[in-house]
Amino acid sequence: MPNDPTSTEDHLIRQMRDQVMDNDLKIIQAINARLGLVKRLRAYKEQQGLEFVDPSREEWMLRYLLGSNPGPLSDEGLAEIYGHLLELTKRETA
Repeated sequence: MPNDPTSTEDHLIRQMRDQVMDNDLKIIQAINARLGLVKRLRAYKEQQGLEFVDPSREEWMLRYLLGSNPGPLSDEGLAEIYGHLLELTKRETA
């Protein structure tokens, strides 16, 4: 990992920051994997003459995720993140 200009000598802080960064990297990997899958889905749907966006599917997916969320992320927070993710996905796979 590149040198962190805000590094600290406190071992616990450094360890927790490293764990946060590891999770951030996993989030980026998961988003990139999602984008790849959705790009393939979008291309297939276009070949079949189908609409890319399916609002009822988006609603179902959000309900499913809300029901699967153990917290501490709130339902409102999850809905906000998911809304941003959907918009990002539509923009990045166009």
